[in-house]
Amino acid sequence: MMGIAPKSKIMPLRVLKSESDRLLDEDWGAAVRYAVDNGAKVINLSVANETGKTISAGREAIAYAQANDVVVVASSGNEAGAVGYPAALPGVIAVSAVDKNGEFWDGSGAGKEVTLAAPGVDVLSANPVNPKGYDISTGTSDSAAVVSGTAALVRAKYPDLTAGQVANRLIKSASFLGQKGLKAPDDKYGYGVVRPNKAVTMDISKGPEAGPLGKVPAEATSKAGGTGAGEDDGTSESGNSSSSSNLPIVIGGAVAVVIVIGVIFAVLRGRRS
Repeated sequence: MMGIAPKSKIMPLRVLKSESDRLLDEDWGAAVRYAVDNGAKVINLSVANETGKTISAGREAIAYAQANDVVVVASSGNEAGAVGYPAALPGVIAVSAVDKNGEFWDGSGAGKEVTLAAPGVDVLSANPVNPKGYDISTGTSDSAAVVSGTAALVRAKYPDLTAGQVANRLIKSASFLGQKGLKAPDDKYGYGVVRPNKAVTMDISKGPEAGPLGKVPAEATSKAGGTGAGEDDGTSESGNSSSSSNLPIVIGGAVAVVIVIGVIFAVLRGRRS
């Protein structure tokens, strides 16, 4: 099998050791900062917390990535409720899931924060834990990976674009694929289903450097460069991850560096790629 952008460089970082571990902002936030400091151009967060908002550690990490011109993509969640965090943060490309017919997956998180939809049902995935080396998985972990791969392709084809302009190109090239009665942004589809080929071939103006999605407020970058949790901003600490798949496989770009953050169980042990 081949992913969307097979020539990409992947920097996998594990933030959970077991299914019982809680997904803490200070853990995935530290991974985000590490990725940024080591050259990541696209960050994929195939994790979601549907039970509470991010504390300052998570917000500061996302703000740090945005301040350093990194595209941040996150899964909307798999609990059929509101969009989880960090996907719901400003400027993050929040991804819901659709099936092979373009129909919205009923387990996907939905809400005004959804930016794009992507294939996330019965996706063929690489899985070294399986003796066959592959698996079939379903969830917004997979759909977020599709968008991350597309973002990496765009960064490879158009290296002069800012992260915001990459998001603009993904949005402008998306389509509702025949779904009727929808108006962008839609709570389920966002601006439409991502189209990798169109994202790199359509004639789309660059648009403003900041892009259409905004950013986490500048004050959240006050601890840029550090990995501490910071002061609590009054929101609840993140709970367990809802990641539903193994290491997302359709990620990358010809010259882009992509960081994969999520639940990885014995996936990378002894592997060099």
